[in-house]
Amino acid sequence: MSVLVVGSIALDTVKTPVEEHADQLGGSASYAAVGASFFSPVNLVGVVGEDFPESEFAFWKSRKIDPGGVQRAPGKTFRWSGEYAWDLNTRETRSVALNVFEDFRPQLPEYFRDTQFVLLANIAPSLQAHVLNQMRRPRFVIADTMDLWIQTTRKDLDALLPRLDLLILNESEAREITGDTSLIRAGRAIRRMGPKYVAVKKGEHGALLFGPDDFFSCGAYPLEDIRDPTGAGDTFAGGLAGYLAGQGAKQIDFAWLRRAVIFGSVLASFCVEAFSLNRLRCLTSKEIEERYEMFRVMSQFEVLP
Repeated sequence: MSVLVVGSIALDTVKTPVEEHADQLGGSASYAAVGASFFSPVNLVGVVGEDFPESEFAFWKSRKIDPGGVQRAPGKTFRWSGEYAWDLNTRETRSVALNVFEDFRPQLPEYFRDTQFVLLANIAPSLQAHVLNQMRRPRFVIADTMDLWIQTTRKDLDALLPRLDLLILNESEAREITGDTSLIRAGRAIRRMGPKYVAVKKGEHGALLFGPDDFFSCGAYPLEDIRDPTGAGDTFAGGLAGYLAGQGAKQIDFAWLRRAVIFGSVLASFCVEAFSLNRLRCLTSKEIEERYEMFRVMSQFEVLP
């Protein structure tokens, strides 16, 4: 089965304490689509400008990503520039130019509207709802969000939550949306707002997953060399969504979601090993399986008599 991914497509300039790279492929939809493509075909929805490289369309097609929902509009592509501190956790946005993304209102091709798995990557909740309104009978709907939408479009976000099967957000956003410092209480409180499941990303400390009667906690894969954290959360969401779509399970339950969270974490761990999507461009399925197995072994423990 395929997964529909909608979100931002950008050209990023990223600076870390040791290097800087300009005008590289970025945006929530870009990372999420490539992450999902390791497990299932992807229908991609977004907007780019006249300056966007045609070579990226060829790259998407080589990864079984259908760019039929990507509009090329007059003007320049959305551009973002950010700089990371030495710990690579603290990030400062240096500049944002929305350009063609400012007037983006997703219009799905007719053949995209029957896609059963939907990932609404990080865009305004009103646009996420607009996409859902065009879908016929989606089987599993996932959405990502951020503090900006919680602070400025809370009414739209609250209206969207009951339409979701899974909401993904990071730990500061979970605290922001609930006003609770405890992530356990926050995760459970967000579930009561509407989504059936909630995943809370904790960066280098892993992720939490909340279900109706279940709870799961996983660590992050330990890395010696982190080059660029940009897009890790979007890659996590894409890997999770792609894994669920690719398994063809008759019913998505908590056991499937646990495995999807691990595969999403594995994909995110590869993403940060290079700037932009450069590590994902050359990543192989064998490498993913090997890291997944190492992740599984590291997480096991025995109960001694």
